[in-house]
Amino acid sequence: MATLRDIRTRIASVKNIAKITSAMKMVAVAKMRRAQANIFAARPYAEKLGTMISLLAADQENLTSPLFEQRSAVRNVALIVVSADRGLCGGFNANLLRNAQNQVKALTKQYPDAKIHLITIGKRSTDFFTRREVTIDAKFPGVFSKLEFATAQSIGRLAVNGFLKGDYDKVQIIVNEFRSIAKQEVAVHDFLPIAPAKSAEKGTKNLNVEYIYEPSQTEVLNDILPKHLNMQVWRAMLESNAAEQAARMMAMENATRNAKELNRSLTLTYNKLRQAAITTEILEVVGGAEALRQA
Repeated sequence: MATLRDIRTRIASVKNIAKITSAMKMVAVAKMRRAQANIFAARPYAEKLGTMISLLAADQENLTSPLFEQRSAVRNVALIVVSADRGLCGGFNANLLRNAQNQVKALTKQYPDAKIHLITIGKRSTDFFTRREVTIDAKFPGVFSKLEFATAQSIGRLAVNGFLKGDYDKVQIIVNEFRSIAKQEVAVHDFLPIAPAKSAEKGTKNLNVEYIYEPSQTEVLNDILPKHLNMQVWRAMLESNAAEQAARMMAMENATRNAKELNRSLTLTYNKLRQAAITTEILEVVGGAEALRQA
């Protein structure tokens, strides 16, 4: 049975934990607000680029770029896994890595003869897959301490060059997307090859306008494609960052609440034990006094 000193020590420890988690929650709130503003600013631009490519690619004759090539034999598949650099954010990393493993299995089943390659973004995914028998072609740990668009360009260039050289026949991105403060969803997006058919149909239906392109529709499309791909990687990184901060904020809020509840329970236990000890001492004093009186 725990002594009063043990319970006092534990109460002090729980109070310190509550202070730390509360401070971490406040830091996560500040970071989440900045990350939320960044992703809300990036989404319209990324979506507009996709709409423009859909419009430009509406005519199948413009699909001259090899980035549109749908290869019949898929021998190599690259999966870009975007995780966090740090923990203490609830099930954020665990959910993503579990889904990434399931996606690797699904790709292996869909393309039995294909080899799966990974491009890991974030320390957690890098550490996780380094210990497993999966080919990691590139690692980008520690990128979220200072998010830079140049990093997204490097990752996009790596994937595009691999696709153009034939090292990859298909490239996908798996990432935690920010839906709301209390909700983050793991999503898988096709990165390469670009398949604009459905988007093109939607774009031509909503935009019944004839445009004049200079220098040409094909050249404009080929010039926008690299920007679009880089923006997709950048958006995935921003989505993951915002989702991570939201998950950490919720995790720290729950941890603070649990610490306070545990502290109340420990305080109640401490008071009961202390009251029992005082009662025992009083009974001993009364019993001793009574013995002396009778003697």
